[in-house]
Amino acid sequence: MTQDARFEDGIAKPLNLGAEDGEDLKVLSALAQDAVFTAADMTWQASQHRFALLINRLRREDTLPKGTVERARAVLVFDNVLGVASQGVDRSDKDTVLQILEIAFEEGEDGAGRLTLTLAGDGALRLNVEALEVSLKDVTKPYLAPSGKSPDHGVD
Repeated sequence: MTQDARFEDGIAKPLNLGAEDGEDLKVLSALAQDAVFTAADMTWQASQHRFALLINRLRREDTLPKGTVERARAVLVFDNVLGVASQGVDRSDKDTVLQILEIAFEEGEDGAGRLTLTLAGDGALRLNVEALEVSLKDVTKPYLAPSGKSPDHGVD
C-alpha cells in the first residue's frame, strides 16, 4: 500500500510562527514579502475578530540551486481585529493577483494599534487591532513557482 507524501517526510520543514510584538512582526513581514493572493483568498470573520489570508509565500529560508524559485501555500492570520479597510483593492474582482510588500504595525495605546499590509501597485489593507497577534503557517509542501522567477524590486 502506498501513502501520500507528508510534509514531515521532506527535508524542508513547514513554517509555523507567531508575532506578538513589533520585532516578531518584522520577521513575519520578511517571510511574507512577495507573497501573492487574490481577493477570494481574504477572509474577514468579524464575530471572531479574525482576518486571514491564504497566500502563496515565496520561500527564502532554504538555499536552492540558482534559478530555482519555490513557493508554499500558507495561512497568514491576524487576531484581535476590530475593523478592516482597504485602499486600491477591488474586493469584488476575486481573480486579481495581489502582492504583499510589507506588514507594519503602528502601536497605539495599551497595545492596540493599526496593522498595514502594503501591496504592490499602491494597494493597502489596514487592520485596527486590540492587540498584536499574527501567525504564519505553511499548509502545503514547497512547490516550484510557476513563473520560475523571483520578484525584482529594482534594488541591487
